[in-house]
Formats: sequence, C-alpha cells, structure tokens
Amino acid sequence: MIQLKTIEELRLMRESAQLVSKTLGMLAKEIKPGVTTLHLDNLGGQFIRDHGGEPAFLGMYGFPKNLCISPNAEVVHGIPNEKPLVEGDILSVDCGVFMNGFYGDHAYSFEVGEVAPEIKKLLKITKESLYKGIEQCVRGKRVGDISNAIQTYCETHGYGVVRELVGHGLGRKMHEDPQVPNYGKKGSGKVLKDGIVLAIEPMVNLGTEKVKFHDDGWTVTSLDMSPSAHFEHDVCIIGGKPVLLSTYKYIYEALGIVSDEEKPFTMDF
Repeated sequence: MIQLKTIEELRLMRESAQLVSKTLGMLAKEIKPGVTTLHLDNLGGQFIRDHGGEPAFLGMYGFPKNLCISPNAEVVHGIPNEKPLVEGDILSVDCGVFMNGFYGDHAYSFEVGEVAPEIKKLLKITKESLYKGIEQCVRGKRVGDISNAIQTYCETHGYGVVRELVGHGLGRKMHEDPQVPNYGKKGSGKVLKDGIVLAIEPMVNLGTEKVKFHDDGWTVTSLDMSPSAHFEHDVCIIGGKPVLLSTYKYIYEALGIVSDEEKPFTMDF
C-alpha cells in the first residue's frame, strides 16, 4: 500500500533528504585520485551524525558500512574499501539518512579527475534521464510513465538500462510501495497522487543492461564490466506537480558547476 504523506511529513522528509544532499556536497570536495572509498565512507558517516542524523544504510539488511560507494563497473551497493581511486574513475555515492522518523535516500555519480569523453557522456545522459522521469511525476499519471521516460531517453543513446534494480517509495521505511523501475510501458503501474514520495534512480550501463550479483552479497556490476552510472533524487507530488526534496546544489557549489536543472521542480512549502 502506498503511504501518502501530509505537508508536515513532507517537510520532515525534506530535512532528511537535505542532510543527504549536504553529505554528498561535503564528499564532492574529497573525491580525487589517491583517496580510498573507506575514507569517504568514514567522512560521510561522521558528517551525518554530526548533523543530527543516522547513517541509514549501516546495518540495514546487514550492510557493513555507512554509504554504498560503487566505482566504474559497479552499478550499486559497493562496499567501501582501502583501494585508492585513480584518475579517470567514476564513482557512484549512494547515501541514506534516518532523521525525524523519516528516511532520505539520494545518489550522484562523480568524476575522479579527468574521465574519458564516452564516460562523461554516459554520466550526462543518465542524469538527464533522471529529470525526464521526474517530469512524469505528476498527479494522475502512472509509475510506468516515469519508467518509460527514463528507458526511452537512455536507450535512444544506446545505453543499457538495468532491469534487476529499481527505485522505490520512501518514508518511515527506506523501501516502500511502489517500486519504480527504470523501464516499462506508458500508462502502466500505480497511479500517482499528491503526497507520494519516490526515490527515482536510473542505473545505466555503457554496455549491456545485464548485471552480475557478486558473492559478497552486495556488489552488483555490469555483466560485461562496462562503466555504470547512477543518479537518484527524492521527489514528492504537491498540488499535482513534482517537487524535489533532495538537491544537487551542494555538490555543484563544491565543484563550481552552474546549473538550473532543478528550477522547475523547486517549491517552498
């Protein structure tokens, strides 16, 4: 059953989502060649605690670290370790926070130094597909409209859209109804209503859409070991329209990026 939120609950969820956003912004300054993902994990966990939240992923389903940090061919659920990053890597950082009784869950794929042009394009298209999905997050539409918009945009550029892993509802639990696949048919799935909160998260591979689940019980890579990109926002519907609870502005401030991509989905409430 989909749990619709009140405006008061959405305000609390925005605080949780914004702490995730600020954590990612802090980490953006630290991601560079020579840094280990374990160091980033420690920084992220401490930052969350220092700002009144709890690292949501730590211990969830048995996950051993604060953040899911997934380089290169790792799609999601990478376990932070002591291997240093190198020039040309890409790095998905997926962060969860529990605060005020609600979860925030938000991700960004970072460049480590200079990356190859084809990888830069993969990141660009994947992030753009996220906003294509958010545009469909409108009262009266259906989950499949979000899914189809993401799939169509990515496959038009020749990329593999992962099937086995999906976005989800978000609230007092990390994973609520409905599931939000990154592929599907227009007009299919649950109807979208005011008060719904979705974690929309395209996971897109440079090569095949197929993935491999590894023996550690967590790591997922593209089957052909091609680079994979992952972007995620927390989105609600207010007054029939999509409104972002999370933001990339802290990342952009850290990296000197100018963007107005979030403007259509920003609202004071």
